[in-house]
Order: sequence, then C-alpha cells, then structure tokens
Amino acid sequence: MKDYYETLGVQKGATKDEIKKAFRTLASKYHPDKKTGDEAKFKEISEAYSTLSDDKKRAEYDTYGHSYAGGQGGPQWGGGPGGFQGANGQGFEFDLNDIFESFGDMFGGQTRGARRSSRGNDISVDIELSFKEAVFGTQRSLKLMKNGACVSCKGSGARSGTEMTTCGTCNGNGRIRETRQSVLGQFATVRECTQCRGTGKVPKEKCPDCAGFGVRRIEDIVDIKIPAGIEHGEMIRMTGRGEAIQGGVSGDLYVKIHVQSHQSIKRDGDTLTMSVRIKLSDALLGSDYTVQTLDGDVKIKIPEGVKHGEMLRIKNKGVPSDGAGTPRGDFIVKIHIDLPQKLSKNAKKLIEELRKEGI
Repeated sequence: MKDYYETLGVQKGATKDEIKKAFRTLASKYHPDKKTGDEAKFKEISEAYSTLSDDKKRAEYDTYGHSYAGGQGGPQWGGGPGGFQGANGQGFEFDLNDIFESFGDMFGGQTRGARRSSRGNDISVDIELSFKEAVFGTQRSLKLMKNGACVSCKGSGARSGTEMTTCGTCNGNGRIRETRQSVLGQFATVRECTQCRGTGKVPKEKCPDCAGFGVRRIEDIVDIKIPAGIEHGEMIRMTGRGEAIQGGVSGDLYVKIHVQSHQSIKRDGDTLTMSVRIKLSDALLGSDYTVQTLDGDVKIKIPEGVKHGEMLRIKNKGVPSDGAGTPRGDFIVKIHIDLPQKLSKNAKKLIEELRKEGI
C-alpha cells in the first residue's frame, strides 16, 4: 500500500494546514471533471486526506499503518453521504465540504468556508460628451429606475415598530445543507437560505410597502462628476450606486464615456493638435494668425520662412492634468502652406524674379 504522506507529497510531521494545502493542489489537478483528471489518482489522494486530516485516524495510521480498520482495502465509489466505502464494508467519512472548498461553486452550491455576502446587481449606463466637455470635465445627472432600499423599513423588510425573528427554514443559520448525488457518490453542499436571504432573520410582520423584501423600485437621481481629461471608452465606477439587495451590499454603477470627435482639433494624451493653412506669401514673409483653441481665440505669429508641416507650440492650452498644480498640456499648431493653383501674369513675373535670385 502507498504511504499516505507520500501520496500527498508531505512530510510525516506536516501540519493540518500543510496537508489541506497539498490535497487541494492535487485534487484540483486530478479531479475527474478536469481535463487533467485521473479518477484512480483522485481516489488515492482522497483516501489519504480523509485519514491524515482527522487527528484520531492519523494517530491510528501512524501507529498501525494500513492495518488499522479505516485503511483496509481501497476506497470504493458509492459510500454513505460525506465519505467513501471501504472494500471491507466499513466506510471512512470525511467532510466533502472541506475537500471541495477550493472548487467554489463547481458542484452547484457554495461550500463551507466559501460563504460570500450577497450583493446587488451592477448597473451600466453610457454617457456621450462633447470634445470640450471631455477635455475640461463636466457634471451630469442621471435618473435611474432601480431596486433601492425601502424607505419605510430602511431595508429590513419588517413593518415599522415590529421585530425580526429567527428564520424557521434555516434555524437562524442563514444557510441550508443539502445532500446531492454525483459521480463521487453523495456529498453535502451548503446554499443560502431563500427565506431569510442568508441573514438568519425574518420579519415578524412584513413591511406593506416592499412586501418584506426590503427593496423596491425607486427613482434615483445620480450626480456624476466627469473629471477633466477623460478619454473615449473610459469607465467611471460609483461604488454602491447600483441595485440594492436585502441582507447584502448594493451593487456598483458603471458609467461608460463616449466622446464626440472635434471638427478641427485632435487629441494625443494631454496634447491638442490643430492644422492651420497659410498662404505662400505669409510663409515667406511671416504673418499673424488667429487660432480657435478650446479656450477661445489665440493670436500666433507665423515666423518668416516657416516650412510646410512645421509645428508651432502654444503652451498650457492643451488638456488639464489630474494632478494638482501640474501644468496643462500644450496646443500644437501644424502648418500647411497653400500653394496657388493659378498665377496672374504679375505674380508669375515676381516668381521669375525670385527664381533669378535663387529663391
């Protein structure tokens, strides 16, 4: 017979936590429902764990080895609830809730140790912003119809002035144990009590406004602060502004941002870019141009001999930064020189003079 310690890959003096950790790792790998599953191997590690996780059985095993009653023969499928049945007809029991704790809800119910507080549904909404609103930030208000805590009973589900009593379905535990049949035999799982929704308490008299549910459909006005510099596709999360649920926490509100494009301004991070078309004569001699930024009109100087595609920088007229005291990005003006399609006789004559000058 294989050594149980060797089967789990632990030392003989291993602690219960070390044994449990080793079993979970192996069980997750060899469980029959997994792609890497091995039913025979899973039986071996289950038998080893059922013995070494129990102080009394472990002590007997350390003293007598496989000759002790619980270790005779290999385990067989179809034993009693919560364990396997040995070849000699004597079953050895172990807590399958503990064994399958690492599998979460794989077998149709939460196992012991995996209890989670109830949580309301999340809500997702979309908001469209103008380009300018996204750059400088703004404020929006949304009207939502959702499940919210009942104002009359403050979410308890009980009529005002009445008390809460122990739930008779789960005897105040908030959880109900069920026995299920699987390929491994029968095992127990634990689920939340539907009567008290896991709280262990039910109202002696139900609230007439919410029928004892603690929540009802309400109209909620949500004020949303859109931060400056938010980008298209970003999500704003508002914790606890989703739907409420009795005995649990409210879900979250997710606001997805859609930013409209601008007809002439583009964004690259904190930098705003705009193309400006100038005349050839202004490119050669220089001139003053007015640029329409998001802050308003700004006059810029076109230097003499500016090149096509050259970029001029207007400082601190770009996207505001999130950090306090951090300067804004810049506004970049990209120069495009318009070449005339037709020239008058006088213009041609002047251009010819320029050519003779080597310009």
